[in-house]
Amino acid sequence: MKIFARLGMTTAAICLASAAAAETKWVMASGYPEDSFFTKTIRTFIEEVETKTNGELTIDLRPNDELIKLDAIRRAVQTGQVQLGEIRFGVYGNEDPMFTLDSVPNVANDYDEARLLMEASKPWFEEKFAESGMRVLSYMPWPGQGFFTNFEVTDGSEFEGVKLRIYSPATQRMGELLGFQATILPFAEVPQAFSTGLIEALFTSAQTGTDIQGWDYSDYFTYTGSMHNKNGIIINERALQQLDPELQEVVITAGKNATETAWKLSQEAADEQIKNLEEHGMTTSDASPELQEKMAEIGEQMMEEWKKDASPEGIEVLDNYLASKE
Repeated sequence: MKIFARLGMTTAAICLASAAAAETKWVMASGYPEDSFFTKTIRTFIEEVETKTNGELTIDLRPNDELIKLDAIRRAVQTGQVQLGEIRFGVYGNEDPMFTLDSVPNVANDYDEARLLMEASKPWFEEKFAESGMRVLSYMPWPGQGFFTNFEVTDGSEFEGVKLRIYSPATQRMGELLGFQATILPFAEVPQAFSTGLIEALFTSAQTGTDIQGWDYSDYFTYTGSMHNKNGIIINERALQQLDPELQEVVITAGKNATETAWKLSQEAADEQIKNLEEHGMTTSDASPELQEKMAEIGEQMMEEWKKDASPEGIEVLDNYLASKE
């Protein structure tokens, strides 16, 4: 009897070991905090994957630069250091202008146009990331942008000579064309820059304005929309292919669903944060037709400048997008 008992225990141990071996555990890196709508989107994505695979695939999310800094996440996914990551496409604009097409002011001025631009851009991104052994699972839009100022903005003539903080070469060029003295500064340096007089205004989203408590430095937020830059969830292709086909399909489908979740949460976050600015005493408003016309003119000029550096494939994406708006 003892022999049979031992055999039974051994068989059970083997079964448990096999079950454990069948489980796949991935790690995902992100640069944003838990309360960000980006992270909330990723949590929803992970929940769907783990539920629909019955726990066969689990994902350990490391947000807020906890494991890998945002700018290093793409490389970490490519090398297999982590299987999944969240990136901001605009970070890679020095590699190809296509990464910053959605940063050209007023090319995609609202969420509907941003979605059309996303669809037109997908084939390019799919090919680009496939070349490096990766795949884009989801596209997540930032809320639209606006100006944080200490003065009321009418037609934009008030911008002449004002010191503006911006965050990219594209927004720097936009600021200069509007008459600002535009300076690129990291997010973390914004409060000190205001207090020392290095900057007098911001161009950013209401979300970022809330994150730095913009009401401590500004009285007005003038929403222009202007651009909806995108983040993305990317995956190491080899890791994906190592899964059973059924599990691969779950991951891919969850990624598509995450795109829809992100679009919804981004719009909700935009509305919520504008209300938050108002609750802290700021005056918020949409840009006047005069200012939007000026932004559109600058956008046209910057679009032509963008095309000079873009590849034929990039220009084709832009042409397809513009055709889809007609």
